[in-house]
Amino acid sequence: MLTLEAIKAIGEAKQIYGSQRSIDLVRDHIPPGCAVKVIEDYKNLRELPEQALVLSTGDPMLSGLGYLTGRVIPGISSLQVACARLKISQLKVVPMTVHGRRLDPEAVAFELGRSKCVFLLSDESFDLEGLCRHLEARGLSRSMAVLTDLGYPQEKICLGSTALPPSAPGLSCIFIGDI
Repeated sequence: MLTLEAIKAIGEAKQIYGSQRSIDLVRDHIPPGCAVKVIEDYKNLRELPEQALVLSTGDPMLSGLGYLTGRVIPGISSLQVACARLKISQLKVVPMTVHGRRLDPEAVAFELGRSKCVFLLSDESFDLEGLCRHLEARGLSRSMAVLTDLGYPQEKICLGSTALPPSAPGLSCIFIGDI
């Protein structure tokens, strides 16, 4: 979900770096003669040329490459799309990421106890069932939704609860709360 600002920046770029997936997503906007390179080592991103445009799928300031120096041009975030699909006000939502990180289940419990809705960005290593058991044991039964492939033709939204959580494959957006 590119913005017009991002499409313009891609169209003016001389060097583009990104994952193969991100490059494929914007291929139609890359100008002729632009040097395009697939990122092989994410640990060395700070060493890329200053004028390079770095593509990042996902939310650059939530769980992405927004930490890099230079201008950040976000697309429409998964948080925005998920809230729109579920008709949940972003004012009720506390975002957390477990994509490449460890989650403190008490942080989720705390926010649910404050009547907030928790938005989690997860990955394949996230133990959603373990979190749900923890919440149920604390008396925090809530409804939930797992959203995958937001904005793609294969987009999927599965509803469930902490008592019967839906599957959260790979990279997913998970809402827990009053949905």
